[in-house]
Amino acid sequence: MSLDLDARVAPRMAGGGFGDRALASAVIAALVICGLYVGREIFVPIVLAVLLSFVLAPLVDILEQWHFPRAASVPVVVLLAFIAIFALGGLIVREVRGLADSLPSYQQTMQQKIQSLRALTATGPLDRAAELLQNLGKEISGPQSLPPPAEISPSSGTAEPVKPIPVEVRTPPQSALENISALISPLLHPLATIGIVVVFVIFILFQREDLRNRFIKLAGSNDLQSATAAIDDAAGRLSRLLLMQVLLNTGFGVIVAAGLLLIGVPSAILWGILAAIMRFVPYVGPFIAAFFPLTLAVAVDPGWSMLLWSGALILLTELIVGQVFDPLLVGHSSGLSPVAVVVSATFWTALWGPIGLVLATPLTICLVVLGRHVEQLRFLDILLGDRPALSPPELFYQRMLADDPAEAVEMAEKFLKERSLAEYYENVALKGLMLAQADLKRERLLPDRVAEIRDSVAEVIEGLASEFDDVLAGHQTKDGADESDVTADAPMPELPFIIREGLPPDWRAEFPVLCVAERSDLDQAAAMFLAEILSKHGLGARAASKEETSTSGIFQLDASGVMLVCISTLDDGSPAHTRHLVRKLRRKMPRARILVCCWGCTNSGMARDHLKADAVAENLGEAAAYCLSLVDQTVAQDGAREKGVIPHARHQPLPVSRQKQPAASAGRGGTSRHK
Repeated sequence: MSLDLDARVAPRMAGGGFGDRALASAVIAALVICGLYVGREIFVPIVLAVLLSFVLAPLVDILEQWHFPRAASVPVVVLLAFIAIFALGGLIVREVRGLADSLPSYQQTMQQKIQSLRALTATGPLDRAAELLQNLGKEISGPQSLPPPAEISPSSGTAEPVKPIPVEVRTPPQSALENISALISPLLHPLATIGIVVVFVIFILFQREDLRNRFIKLAGSNDLQSATAAIDDAAGRLSRLLLMQVLLNTGFGVIVAAGLLLIGVPSAILWGILAAIMRFVPYVGPFIAAFFPLTLAVAVDPGWSMLLWSGALILLTELIVGQVFDPLLVGHSSGLSPVAVVVSATFWTALWGPIGLVLATPLTICLVVLGRHVEQLRFLDILLGDRPALSPPELFYQRMLADDPAEAVEMAEKFLKERSLAEYYENVALKGLMLAQADLKRERLLPDRVAEIRDSVAEVIEGLASEFDDVLAGHQTKDGADESDVTADAPMPELPFIIREGLPPDWRAEFPVLCVAERSDLDQAAAMFLAEILSKHGLGARAASKEETSTSGIFQLDASGVMLVCISTLDDGSPAHTRHLVRKLRRKMPRARILVCCWGCTNSGMARDHLKADAVAENLGEAAAYCLSLVDQTVAQDGAREKGVIPHARHQPLPVSRQKQPAASAGRGGTSRHK
């Protein structure tokens, strides 16, 4: 009784613990967000200093490589950086002032453009409808306010309106101290921010190693080697990324400014600076920066040529920089998903205003890089990174659970653009079935769900039936792609293609290979993969269900023309059941060879001699190689009998783990005809 009570209470306690942890995490996140908002006056300068230190650190390293001491290299780099920043700020102020002075001269051109557009878009019915709506609005709003009461003059006896008494409020003249205070007060906040940034940048550049060691102690004190490698790699990549972005955006701004200057757009330098700054905001930043010069082009030019040339310049420059130079110098992407870019821009803008919009992407990149290297922050990489949240096998299994084979076929077709069909079945589909087998072993899958997964797998195989299985040589990761996106597996062996007309008579049956499921529908699904690969390579094969190999069903099993039986099993926990099935098949088909395919085998008891089988394979590549090499050997032996000699093999038999060729097949691999 007490054991039953504990069994009922334990899941509740576990669920309650999970709920408490989720609630605590939500409270901590809310407190962090509130702290970032309330303390933005402090955090914004610190973040600016950290990002600026990542950009300036390579320059300090260069000076140190030239044998400059750090005590001299850090002040020199910081001084040059802030001189450039102040010069840029002064240039922006000058350009804005000149633009403000010249804006009234563009008013007449803008009025003419508006009138011409109104003449093009105005229509009689629409104007009458707008006028009718205005009249109705006046009627609904009610009568206007009554005029002020009149006063009767005693001399004339006529009513005269009462005139209000004028009141004038005059402020006393400001003193010299108040004038100085009014002039300085708007500059105090920017100067204080700049001062904090300068101080923090200097200290971060001086104390880089000490700050790194403290962060390593916090992040990975139990594994200093991994934590050190991760932090060094993250800091180096982030520093190079931000420095390359600064250089690319600066070049983008210079090109835009020079082009607008040639076109004749006023304040072209200002728009080039704005384009360089806004390009730190991916996707929408260049278009936001383009709005202002395009609007000004409309106001300046009586025609439309300046607008068209300016738009073409910005669009073409963005395409060249974004599609050519970004992949070469930075990579194919910033490491952020498009949704994460939009969400981060919204989040940081809401917290810190316009400066948050500019800092959103660099700051989010920092968080994603930390999430990839620090286990405690891994959720940041999952939520914000551009790497797939699910691996290809997990995604295949999830689509099978969702009964969506169509999307699985679509993903498989993308995979097949670079890899072979056999590799897809091996590295994606079969591993997805292994995940399903693990859930089945934990009793998280019902039998009905397993049958649905098998049916979905059959639909995927049918959808890929038209794909030709061809092994592509020299598969390499795409430029800029993450190595973790590619399945890290041993390459598939090169499988020969067989012409059925050149096979011995025993192997010319419709299905000389029979792939049978050991016990579950998942075993049958794996057997379908092997049968499909063999069929693609010219060797007829079919997959039998678990019912056909049951105690009652094996008597009705169609074994005509079967020369090889492949037993498919995803569960290697009980070799006894496999041995029993091998005995039944031996009695049913004494002439047939038996191959046990123990997918992902980890049990040492699943050996050939222990199972009384002819061979054991652990993956699809080994199983297909054994089947095709067995045919190759049979052809060679037949040719040797006819000629009285054993010819030299054109294709050596492909290796199979823990396989020993039986005595009858001791000859060398042979002369099967290949496509």
